[in-house]
Amino acid sequence: MNFNYTKFLGYTKDSDCNIVIVPEEAEVVRKIFDMYLAGNGVRKIKKYLESNGIKTVTGKNEWSTSTIDRILSNEKYIGKAILQKSITVNYLNKERIKNEGQFPQYIVENSHEAIILIDIFDKVQFRKEGQLRE
Repeated sequence: MNFNYTKFLGYTKDSDCNIVIVPEEAEVVRKIFDMYLAGNGVRKIKKYLESNGIKTVTGKNEWSTSTIDRILSNEKYIGKAILQKSITVNYLNKERIKNEGQFPQYIVENSHEAIILIDIFDKVQFRKEGQLRE
């Protein structure tokens, strides 16, 4: 399985090119999910991460709310990969667009070790959609 692990919080590749969890980063990912389920929005999570000196995957001190939102929505954290989310439309300039049905997408279950349990991920998705009632 191949995805951009160099800028993907929680994962890296080992010397055999296997996708592996980075424990310290995985804890940050779990904290983001836990805080969201506890009722904190992305702005509050951003403030928490920054005030506790937790850096982004690229080493920045400032988090964007869109990055946090993408973390909360990314299926890779449950060990699943969706292939062909975007497609290259121009190989010369490497222009890519979102695949909105132009080509089939493929789901690979258990493509790598999960950081987040599926029931937690599902609860987050329901809450994001305004459907979680506890």
